[in-house]
Amino acid sequence: MNVLHFLKKNKQFTVFLILALLIVGTAIFAPWIAPKDPYEAVMTDSLTAPNDTYTCGTDKLGRDVLSRVIYGTRSSLTMTLCLVLVIFVVGTLLGILAGFFGGIVDAVIMRIADMMISFPGLVLAIAIAGLLGPNMVNAVIAISAVSWTKYARLSRSLVLKIKKNLYIEAALVSGTRKGKIIWKYVVPNMITTMIVTAATDIGTMMLELASLSFLGFGAQAPTPEWGLMLNEGRTYLSKAPWLMIYPGIAIVIVVVVFNMLGDSIRDILDPKQN
Repeated sequence: MNVLHFLKKNKQFTVFLILALLIVGTAIFAPWIAPKDPYEAVMTDSLTAPNDTYTCGTDKLGRDVLSRVIYGTRSSLTMTLCLVLVIFVVGTLLGILAGFFGGIVDAVIMRIADMMISFPGLVLAIAIAGLLGPNMVNAVIAISAVSWTKYARLSRSLVLKIKKNLYIEAALVSGTRKGKIIWKYVVPNMITTMIVTAATDIGTMMLELASLSFLGFGAQAPTPEWGLMLNEGRTYLSKAPWLMIYPGIAIVIVVVVFNMLGDSIRDILDPKQN
């Protein structure tokens, strides 16, 4: 009953949570939802316009666009969640270390962060992905390398604020181990803000990954991934616009849903920001 009351009270959160779960369900059950094999090429049906057989048309190899868009949910969403998890864990951990211990630890971590943000993010990610080689794992590594600084700076500022509280000073004076202080007192008081930040970044990170794939530094053919599908379809924009329309719509829907879900979570966990 408490859960139902909470969902009824937070209607916006409930709506976008349901939509997010539908997107996740699409990724999980793609083999059962997709009408055709996304890798099956039927050259005789190349660039077929949407019809009764192919709801969203076919690409240059005669592959069903609808099935590829559905399967694209798997690769795009999985890699995006992995990316957000990596930058959340790495950035938050480094920020905690910098803020709590200060001194040389703080100086080294923050100078590295300053160096990373001095370059345009996407340009640096392209350079890193180009050095590592074009695939989705390397794309995640490249974007993580330029995105962790946001979490590190935010968590550091929160830790510096928390350190000023008397209970932290009392714990230090009483001889409590620093690791225990961080885990018991620091992390619980900052984790909410960090989770809200991570939730609101899902849509942005999905766009970053799609951008790298579109530029040829992310997913590689024949992987059904939305950014790659946009890249493959741009050549046929005037002749077969559906090759870009449907992957583009999928990206817009998923980004909007997760952005709104993140905003809803922020409103619930940080009511002071309302």
